Amino acid sequence: MASSVSSAALVFSVKRCDPEFVRPAKPTPREVKQLSDIDDQEGLRFQLPVIMFYPSNPLMKGKDPVKVIREALGKALVYYYPFAGRLIEGENRKLMVDCTGEGVLFIEADADTTLEILGDAIQPKCPCFEELLYDVPGSGGILGSPLLFIQVTRLRCGGFIFALRFNHTMCDSPGLIQFLNTVVEMARGLSIPSLLPIWQRELLNARNPPLITCVHHEFEEETNTKGTLITMDENNLVHRSFFFGPKEIRALRNQLPSSLGACSTFEVLAACMWKCRTIAFAVDPDEVVRISCIINMRGKPVFKLPSGYYGNAFMYPASITKAGMLCKNPLEYAVRLLKKAKAEISQEYMKSVADLMVIKGRPSFTKLGNYIVSDAQHAGFRDVDFGWGKPFFGGIARAISIKSFFMRFRNKKGEEGIVIPICLPPPVMERFEHEIKSMTKEAKPTRVITSML
Repeated sequence: MASSVSSAALVFSVKRCDPEFVRPAKPTPREVKQLSDIDDQEGLRFQLPVIMFYPSNPLMKGKDPVKVIREALGKALVYYYPFAGRLIEGENRKLMVDCTGEGVLFIEADADTTLEILGDAIQPKCPCFEELLYDVPGSGGILGSPLLFIQVTRLRCGGFIFALRFNHTMCDSPGLIQFLNTVVEMARGLSIPSLLPIWQRELLNARNPPLITCVHHEFEEETNTKGTLITMDENNLVHRSFFFGPKEIRALRNQLPSSLGACSTFEVLAACMWKCRTIAFAVDPDEVVRISCIINMRGKPVFKLPSGYYGNAFMYPASITKAGMLCKNPLEYAVRLLKKAKAEISQEYMKSVADLMVIKGRPSFTKLGNYIVSDAQHAGFRDVDFGWGKPFFGGIARAISIKSFFMRFRNKKGEEGIVIPICLPPPVMERFEHEIKSMTKEAKPTRVITSML
């Protein structure tokens, strides 16, 4: 069965130095740069946390990860100087970066624990996460606040934890990884990044005049006709992560007919999570529910994005259905809906989203009855190597309200699989865990009894 991990009993202390600002190591342009209309969505006006756990490396004895990363960060900011600025807002709520060179927030820290003690707790959400990425008062805003905040925490075992929080309007996960890879290259002695950053946010701007040409279920007005869709109260949510190994994934795939064709593991797991979540919420059968699947535009010729572009380059088309149809139908039904929504993505769809932002005042995505899923398995978090080797785990630090991130993970048994964090109200979480266990339980093989008559 899919295993959930709770690490609330694990406690350790962290000693932090005072926060400081790391500025670009050389003078940078003083200018104002506009974000794209894909960047500038209400639904991206938040800060997203990331965490990476690094083991000790005898070859790096005598080297301090805090010093190495801090110095490399200043060098990388010379090329990514907009990160050292602050956001301002213009006409029609248009976001712009004031490239002031004020710097990114940085904290040096030490924790009295080891990776071995943390064990399976090294996944979203890690115990004492608030200590590993301290929320500096006044740093969490969107306008006028640091765009990037990093905390490097040394561990007793010689390893360290690298945690950061970034303003999502500035970049997405692949864009962040591109920046972190530049930090890595600076740490390893390079003076120029192997991949130079490209701004060009105008590539993903609205047309003139703007025109909405596609149906966007992800931005539809919220309805709650039966009164059974629950608004998520951020102060009353349980956070839990579910690990899907080879057995669980096989159990789900065995429920799909061959006529469905090829399905990615992400599609299968997303369909499973959506169905189990909807059942757990006990939504009225006639209520409309949806799932928004994040689709990356990078590497697809139709979007013509240059290599080095680090802005937000994704869309999240929504699949909709009545709750009763989703819950009573086999898993195949949810998978087909996901595949259909993903197939609608095109250059025209992207332009329509950008136009919608301008026409409708940059609305947020639909929240009631929606579940947003993002495939972060191949974002590159597990490959960020500052010199100590690759992280034991690297990825988004936790689920956020109605959003879940799918990430690669190896548990203590050595099993490779996918870990999915999710936030739910306490009673809903209990029902959700029951549904997940039921759906991922492998059917026992049928015993064949041969008659001796």
